[in-house]
Amino acid sequence: MSSLSSVRLLSPPLSHSSSSTRHRTRLLAGPSPTVVQPVEVDVDAERLEPRVQEKDGYWILKEKFRQGINPQEKVKIEKEPMKLFMENGIEEISKLSMEEIDKSKDSKDDIDVRLKWLGLFHRRKHHYGRFMMRLKLPNGVTTSEQTRYLASVIRKYGEDGCADITTRQNWQIRGVVLPDVPEILKGLAEVGLTSLQSGMDNVRNPVGNPLAGIDPDEIVDTRPYTNLLSQFITGNSRGNPAVSNLPRKWNVCVIGSHDLYEHPHINDLAYMPATKDGRFGFNLLVGGFFSAKRCADAVSLDAWVSAEDVVPLCKAVLEAFRDLGTRGNRQKTRMMWLIDELGIEGFRSEVAKRMPNGELERASSEDLVQKQWQRRDYFGVHPQIQEGFSYVGLHVPVGRLQADDMDEVARLADTYGSGELRLTVEQNIIIPNIENSKIEALLEEPLLKHKFSPEPPLLMKGLVACTGSQFCGQAIIETKARAMKVTEEVQRIVSVRRPVRMHWTGCPNTCAQVQVADIGFMGCMTRDENGKICEGVDVFLGGKIGSDSHLGEVYKKGVPCKDLVPFVVDILVKHFGAVPIEREEVED
Repeated sequence: MSSLSSVRLLSPPLSHSSSSTRHRTRLLAGPSPTVVQPVEVDVDAERLEPRVQEKDGYWILKEKFRQGINPQEKVKIEKEPMKLFMENGIEEISKLSMEEIDKSKDSKDDIDVRLKWLGLFHRRKHHYGRFMMRLKLPNGVTTSEQTRYLASVIRKYGEDGCADITTRQNWQIRGVVLPDVPEILKGLAEVGLTSLQSGMDNVRNPVGNPLAGIDPDEIVDTRPYTNLLSQFITGNSRGNPAVSNLPRKWNVCVIGSHDLYEHPHINDLAYMPATKDGRFGFNLLVGGFFSAKRCADAVSLDAWVSAEDVVPLCKAVLEAFRDLGTRGNRQKTRMMWLIDELGIEGFRSEVAKRMPNGELERASSEDLVQKQWQRRDYFGVHPQIQEGFSYVGLHVPVGRLQADDMDEVARLADTYGSGELRLTVEQNIIIPNIENSKIEALLEEPLLKHKFSPEPPLLMKGLVACTGSQFCGQAIIETKARAMKVTEEVQRIVSVRRPVRMHWTGCPNTCAQVQVADIGFMGCMTRDENGKICEGVDVFLGGKIGSDSHLGEVYKKGVPCKDLVPFVVDILVKHFGAVPIEREEVED
């Protein structure tokens, strides 16, 4: 682990294009982080005692801090989850039947809780005996070989098998059964993938610019940084228990373009490109998160690190959170709660203590993200920085793919590109590195003509949906099919002049990030006009992404799902300039 904690990365050029000098003069801040004044917080010295200690290679909660801890913490104490991977415990449990597993609390906790450290989520409520497997895919970069392998896994499960693109540029595959897991893990390793440490109290997939390395206007290529972060977090896919016992999940992103495709304001740690005294590095935002009880924008840490210190800084922040975060009420264990308790200066001091030299530089005023940048649309055909090549952005309706879809996308990447695919946080796919002479033939492919369009309707472009109640036991409503149905009906009634981002999430855990959408729909139970209980949504309005990012607010609670089409039409007309199609046809 120590070798990874001291990884150094050479400072990259600020841009691949000839406009690098122009980029250096853009000193406006990127997203507008919540301003937190450095108020002095009186923290008892005893509060700063680390709550965990290392024992036999794993980090455990000290005895003196175990009172009042939540059930998940008790499960971790009873049996170290990482042993299922690092000591090959998965081999034994995969041989048990579900009946045998459910007889014992320990083995039941294994499949319902501890296996999440291996990226395996048991769908006990709606898909008993089946698992969703979440991968690690730093920066959303994957290959045709990897995609074909994942397709081969889900194909054997028939109707139970499918794949989703997540809102963290990641793959999730569904239908997995426990006896197959050891073989699947071996297959993942053979194609350069891992599912390790992708669930529960771990670091989620590092997000970066989906156009990294191919964008004529990028500030910095994020791929080296997200790769290094992922390698550190997972111990080069061998396991890193030093950061696998956090108080709660934790998100990180590295910003590479003015478009802020990575959504820095909703991450626990966001690296914002900035120069300082002629050195390239990053200003830092911390604490952004969503939960059922609270959502918060990231705040400035008032700190800057050089490019070489990206991993050590991540390590220091994670250790501060691991050591000092509370482990009681799960709704109050995300990192922002610790920042609130210590104050931003107190938290900053704890991070600085854990840096290799015990210090942190103050933030730089030389931000490289242009604040007034107009966020670009990646759908369709766009020229790359590499002369003679283009990338094509494809719309994947609500991020859902079947095995045949994955095979076909892999074939297209091989036939027309370099065998590479990029996933986006909006659940779509980009095929890079296409010779311009091949573009016309690619656009005529049946998959692009009939399913994954490079030019989707405006209301479909920004449509995002979580798993929903089809598979997820926490979801209150079905989301993916409903999101498509409502949107299709709405776009037959009104026409919009620009994309309107609509996000659907099945429950208050807001996996689909409804608070960043123009219009967000959060599943709930409500009553219809006759007083009968029915599926409904709380509607959010006004979320913003980009340089003036902020979270949306509740517009109306408890709208019955059956009433959503006219309700959404009304919102689009009142707030987004939509025009009824009949009237538009008359005017034309």
